Amino acid sequence: MAGIVGYGAYIPRYRIKVEEIAHVWGKDARAISGGLGVKEKSVPSLDEDTITISTQAARNALEYCGIDPQKIGAVYVGSESHPYAVKPSATVVAEAIGATPELMAADYEFACKAGTAAMQTCMAFVDSGMVDYGLAIGTDTSQGRPGDPLEYTTAAGGAAYIIGKKDTVADIEATYSFTTDTPDFWRREGEPYPSHGARFTGEPGYFRHVRGATEGLLEKTGYKFDDFDYVVFHQPNGKFPMRMAKKFGIPKEKIEVGLLTPMIGNTYSGSTPLGLAAVLDVARPGQLILATSFGSGAGGDSFAIKVTDKIHKNPRPVKDYVERRSYLTYGEYIKHRKKIRM
Repeated sequence: MAGIVGYGAYIPRYRIKVEEIAHVWGKDARAISGGLGVKEKSVPSLDEDTITISTQAARNALEYCGIDPQKIGAVYVGSESHPYAVKPSATVVAEAIGATPELMAADYEFACKAGTAAMQTCMAFVDSGMVDYGLAIGTDTSQGRPGDPLEYTTAAGGAAYIIGKKDTVADIEATYSFTTDTPDFWRREGEPYPSHGARFTGEPGYFRHVRGATEGLLEKTGYKFDDFDYVVFHQPNGKFPMRMAKKFGIPKEKIEVGLLTPMIGNTYSGSTPLGLAAVLDVARPGQLILATSFGSGAGGDSFAIKVTDKIHKNPRPVKDYVERRSYLTYGEYIKHRKKIRM
């Protein structure tokens, strides 16, 4: 059984508050914050992108488990904001952590679930015996059109998972995916900002696929919601995962530990991996975690993960990155996000 050998996270220190964005566009900050369940979001620095965030998260994962990076046989970086249209992020990350040259590497893209898709691929390679360890990363520096509702939530951050069979801190007991062609969110080549079909975002997009993936996993494993100590749902905002939990009858205390969006925004491909990392930071041996991602376009990946007695203190916990923050004005923010185009 493949499992998590090491994990690491990274969130940029810069933040912008919802009220700062709302003030510029003449909107009611309290209504927006209350409607989205988001107070502020993370913003990458001028020299941060998907590659740098992935690299730091990967280094943190290696620090956690202490394995030799030369033992990593596959590196997959899931993101919808890769710096290059033609040139993989994964090769740069692999080189930066000292894992090259004998490995497989590729970039993944499936909106917000590219990171969990990378985890599934690494699981398959490890289970098949093709590699001893695989590195799966979910990271984004997502963009929102100025004045668009997405601008209040699109954020930056990511998490990395080293998948293997030896000395696992958490075993991935099962995974299940639910996928359809639902046009709720897209960005064509060359366009700087994504577009979204608002009426498809909720029930046809997020709720149908999170529900489908989660219920499929429960049927596959025989588990019930009461069996899980923690639950992580993808977090496009602070409201959707709580509504999903309410639909399933899941107590809010089981989902609040991994709910980071109110404090850092939607990190897209990093959302579910980051939420899972926050849960692993506090989980104890024997506890069971349910994690379900969602990617627009659309699909969901669900995981049943059981914590082992190898779990130990994370030297760089998610909480420290969440609490480490410095605020920007809107002018500084659009400079950082390169929203002024000449």
